Amino acid sequence: MIARNLTRIVLASGVALGALATPALAQDAPDITNNAQDSASESGAIVVTGSRIKQDPAKSALPLQIITTDDLSREGISNPEQLISFLASNGNGADNLASNSDVVSGAARGTNGLSAANLRGQGASSTLVLLNGRRVAAHGLSGSAVDVNQVPLAAIERVEVLKDGASAIYGTDAIGGVINFITKKNFQGLVANGFVDITEQGDSPIYRISGTAGWGDLDEQGFNVMAAVSKSWNGALFGKDRDFVNGNQPSRGLSIDTRGTPIATAFPINPTAAGIGISQGGTLLGNTSGTLTNLTVGGVRMSGGVNILDLPGGAGCNTMDGGMAYDEVLWNTPGAANACAWDTGRAATLQQPIDTLTYYGRATAKLGEHELYAEVTGSKAHSKKIFSSNQYSGNNTSLPIAYPLNSLTAATYNTVYDQLAAYLPGIGAVGDRTVDAVGRYGLPIAFRWRCTSCGPREYETDTKTFRAAVGLEGPVADGWEYRIGGSYAESQATSLLGQGYHFRGVHSSNANAIASGTGATLAGQVDTRAPTAPGASAPGIVGLFNSGIINPFSLIQTPAALAALDAVSAKGTRLYGGKYTLWQADASISGELFELPGGMVQVAAGVDYRREGYGFDGSTAADPTKSPDIFNVAFDNVNQLNGVHRDVKAAYAEVLVPVFDMLELTGAIRVDDYTGFGSTVNPKFTAKFQPVDWLMARGSYGTGFRVPTFNQIFNGVTQSVNPGNSLTDPTTCPVGGTVNVTPGCTAITPDSLSGGNLNLGPETSEQFSVGLVLRPTPRISLSADYWNIAVDNVIGTITIPQLFANIVSFPQRITRTGGVITLVDLRTGNFGSRRTSGIDFSGRAAFDAMAGTLSAGFDGTLLIEKKEKLLPNLAYTNLRGVFSLAGDLGLKWKHNAWISYAKDDFTVTFSQIFRNGYQNFGLPNSLTGPNLSATRPDYNPQVKAYQIYNLSVSKKIQDRFMITAGIKNVFNTDPPFAITYDSNTGAGSSWEPRVADPRGRSFTLAVETKF
Repeated sequence: MIARNLTRIVLASGVALGALATPALAQDAPDITNNAQDSASESGAIVVTGSRIKQDPAKSALPLQIITTDDLSREGISNPEQLISFLASNGNGADNLASNSDVVSGAARGTNGLSAANLRGQGASSTLVLLNGRRVAAHGLSGSAVDVNQVPLAAIERVEVLKDGASAIYGTDAIGGVINFITKKNFQGLVANGFVDITEQGDSPIYRISGTAGWGDLDEQGFNVMAAVSKSWNGALFGKDRDFVNGNQPSRGLSIDTRGTPIATAFPINPTAAGIGISQGGTLLGNTSGTLTNLTVGGVRMSGGVNILDLPGGAGCNTMDGGMAYDEVLWNTPGAANACAWDTGRAATLQQPIDTLTYYGRATAKLGEHELYAEVTGSKAHSKKIFSSNQYSGNNTSLPIAYPLNSLTAATYNTVYDQLAAYLPGIGAVGDRTVDAVGRYGLPIAFRWRCTSCGPREYETDTKTFRAAVGLEGPVADGWEYRIGGSYAESQATSLLGQGYHFRGVHSSNANAIASGTGATLAGQVDTRAPTAPGASAPGIVGLFNSGIINPFSLIQTPAALAALDAVSAKGTRLYGGKYTLWQADASISGELFELPGGMVQVAAGVDYRREGYGFDGSTAADPTKSPDIFNVAFDNVNQLNGVHRDVKAAYAEVLVPVFDMLELTGAIRVDDYTGFGSTVNPKFTAKFQPVDWLMARGSYGTGFRVPTFNQIFNGVTQSVNPGNSLTDPTTCPVGGTVNVTPGCTAITPDSLSGGNLNLGPETSEQFSVGLVLRPTPRISLSADYWNIAVDNVIGTITIPQLFANIVSFPQRITRTGGVITLVDLRTGNFGSRRTSGIDFSGRAAFDAMAGTLSAGFDGTLLIEKKEKLLPNLAYTNLRGVFSLAGDLGLKWKHNAWISYAKDDFTVTFSQIFRNGYQNFGLPNSLTGPNLSATRPDYNPQVKAYQIYNLSVSKKIQDRFMITAGIKNVFNTDPPFAITYDSNTGAGSSWEPRVADPRGRSFTLAVETKF
């Protein structure tokens, strides 16, 4: 304890030092400016991200953060996703693999294997990702966001993060900002790198090996050829492997709303029609409604399910791994008092397994004063999205399953029957073994079951990217230079079903039955095209259930049952695939015009053209005319596109005017012409005032314009069921009303529509920033920049909480049947306005101490405002520091800080990552109704801050060998408890993947060898 407190005091001292020291924005530490200037002219001027005019990065007016490989090593960052999450300026959206590892809906579908950037919380589509100043292809499945893990990290020299959006140079769709990965340009020699990151528990390892080779000195020999290749592996981490993933915390207001458990919960259902299933004569627990008394206990009808583990004298729900007693009070379901629930979050992956290969090659030649280059890069990634096993809930149409009484099942059936009869004597006498009209013995048992023996559900995704670029640059006259280039990039991804999915064996709807051509006309009728397992009486998994081959009342299945599951498995079936292509060509010229008292007036002008293409194909397995149905697969055939494209033509101009020594003004203007959306003109202005060397004030103003992505326009309409029971009709249920208790607050379960919108328009933005930079000495700097982003005509989707909160304003999005809301329209639209503002703080300092150098740094973002409204006439809704089920989570404060000591070839660094807390969520759904979680004694209305500390030690040996050892999350801090479970999708748990790292303490080792 003393050591821990002492360490935190030392870190706090470093943070305080960092507060007095922030970079001149174009650099993050004294050495970074030097790195950036490796290719600069003698004056120190280079082209930095956000401009085509050469400038001194140490004196730039642009809010630019530069990150070097030393920074990555200091924090044990081994891949681009970790880098993006580390940035204080990045938002907290569902943009990493952990955030999309469970059941997703709406816009989050089709993000398999995708890790994206989200600067300022404006969304992945509003963050421009560049490689050497040119765009890269969006992910093949999503067609909108760039997968940052395709970036060849082994070849990267530095990363420039432009935190000022709507770039007039690269494109005014960069509303959130620009991230520019810049590769090595004149590398010589051979370097091999190895990295390993192992948790204290020994699980979820991260490995990376890479090699970089270069030949030729560009300055001395006139050419350089380099190549880099990297291979990385991320091992899987499951919720069950971490104690903080625990959905069974009723005293804190968290319990899971699913009664599909590994030991089945028995349910009443109505009889099936003739020829459908095995329950035409009814089931053991009777019908779902009516006057039957066989389910009534203490005046309450147990229609919400009965689990033998939760009956008096039962073993208890917690005897199942992940099992818990169903919280009928929290979920307002009195009829489920004897049901069990199961913790789905424990089955989800906290770290998705992914293997990634990246490569990069570049050849550069000097032709006199001109420079010609060609580069090629690509990647190949294989990822697995693994989440909870399928839940099978019997009904009388599309899934007519029940547990029969036969020679295979008699022992289990009789045991279950006796336990149920002892508690519910209305179904018959305990010990009854006669199938007759006295009692209900012998009727099949309808159930809801989580098939853990089927394995967790898996989507396996293979993503390949390729990019080739050529360019030529050089002087055209005294003080004038040109740049010309072109590139082609593509990203292609395909997802297949892994384990956990099986052929249904019956038709899922009347329409599908008729379309099948099998002669069937009704849902639930046998689909003869589905495989039939040995011993089964009918095809598919329905045949296994109704034959009694599978035992849903046992955790262990027989070898014959497991073989039967394999026989009807759909593993390897294509889910969907997509391809995104990008052609680009650009040319620019820059130079000096005339001299003013403050220096030379410089200008730049350029044109660029790009063609974006996107195609998405589905699966024949989703076509009822070609294939039998696979149970519960999120096929997206409705989103099929044979191939669409659009052309974007642009011209821009930029001028830098040094009015006098203290004042510099820059103006830029860009004209874009988009296929289908016409032309737009957007300006950008910056100003820098530096009365003395140690003080600089700066500011910027610009506008932006972003058109919808292909998916947002062309996606088809998908109708999804709602498995929860927490929603009520806001027009009848009073504020604060309790579901199924308050009059007018009957639970509703409307289906939801998601999809594109052919009538979407572009969104527009207006942003500005003002800042101050202090640099009292060359080794101490401090900056603070206020920024403000206003977006109107916002492109996005509406959530159910948003729709219900504004239901009067969106009557066309509500469908009622018999007065009950049965369908909600959540399709993409242009929704009102979003306002975001904050202050970026950054600091650096270095001092000579203890015969070496003591340095400290700090980067933080204070979010002042984050709000939105769906229509111009509505009031804004605050999103700052408030939980949201989807989208960006607006944390009030984020920072990274470090303190380091270096002497000769030895460096030790201690760092902190801090993410502020926020308002907690509450169940059943505090966004649409009362917060019953708040009635529990240990409920925390505010989620605690997340803060972890990292330690690294580096030693260089004879300039040829570097070793860095580190400890991430030194104090093994768990993510803070947060209610993130959403009963409407069944996803979420007790922690927030948009904020925290679930791995816990881990040990890293990085080795670099130069040959």
